[in-house]
Amino acid sequence: MTRQLHTPYALTLTVTLATMLHSAVAWAQPTAAAAATPVATTPQPPTPVSGRRGKLLLTSGVSSIDGAAGGGLTPWAVTGGYATDGSVGVSSFFTRTVVQDYALNVYGVAVGWGDRLEASVARQVFSTGNSIAPLGFPGLKLKQTILGLKLRVAGDAVLDSDNLLPQIALGIEHKDLDAGNFAPVLRSLGAHTRGTDVYVSATKLFLAQSVLVNTTLRATRANQNGLLGFGSSKRDSHRVQAEMSLALALRKDLVIGIEYRMKPDNLNGVAFGDGLREDDWKDAFIAWTPSKWFSLTLAYVDLGHIVPALTPKRQAGPYASAQLSF
Repeated sequence: MTRQLHTPYALTLTVTLATMLHSAVAWAQPTAAAAATPVATTPQPPTPVSGRRGKLLLTSGVSSIDGAAGGGLTPWAVTGGYATDGSVGVSSFFTRTVVQDYALNVYGVAVGWGDRLEASVARQVFSTGNSIAPLGFPGLKLKQTILGLKLRVAGDAVLDSDNLLPQIALGIEHKDLDAGNFAPVLRSLGAHTRGTDVYVSATKLFLAQSVLVNTTLRATRANQNGLLGFGSSKRDSHRVQAEMSLALALRKDLVIGIEYRMKPDNLNGVAFGDGLREDDWKDAFIAWTPSKWFSLTLAYVDLGHIVPALTPKRQAGPYASAQLSF
């Protein structure tokens, strides 16, 4: 009697367990298949890199003789320092140029905000030695302070490197010349001791080819970059002058290049015949940047004739500039 009561219960339990096992297997099969199928995901952009790490090496240029970031003789559309994304970068520099009859020392600082805006200040000291001693000015030093402001208005040199859009910036440089006791001579020529340059720069970086091309158009009336005043009794208006740079990266920390800077030649014919004529400037340079903290630029510059009535030789010689970035 007891055996007959337990047999149906055992059979029922067995059928129930078999049914549950079959259901579990059937449920597990599509889950395993789904796990074996790759799940499509939406590609995510790389994590933005901010601050000092946001710019490539050398893409901030070096310090020009006027204090703005770019080449040695002319500004580019880039901003000084390696700051991006709202951060602040600072660069400082010292430059020395020695030619046949003159020497030029320049030092200054540039501050960049977020790769958008740059403010700079530079101090130039131009030593004439005995070149104009016949006029009664032995050992004369002409000192000029330059305040600059630059705003990037379009493009990105790195992000737009795969298309034809250059990085474009507008800039202004206000120059104040301390000519000392030479100021009356400049006034007699109709030259002023203060002047303002306005420029637009377009910088195109061909990243795959490691080539950078820059063109700057400058409205200026500066004589010898302002070291001999601004304008003259013969020509006192601003004139648009072109400035060009071409650079080739040999490796990520080493660049070679050339520059050409046109000049307005305002003093030509005012006195001494063509003895005050002004030539265009040019150079060939090499820039080494072992880290974002430091760069060294060496160049051979040709400044043409400077007051050829007194110094008839072409003024050419070595140029060296060191820059620190923070």
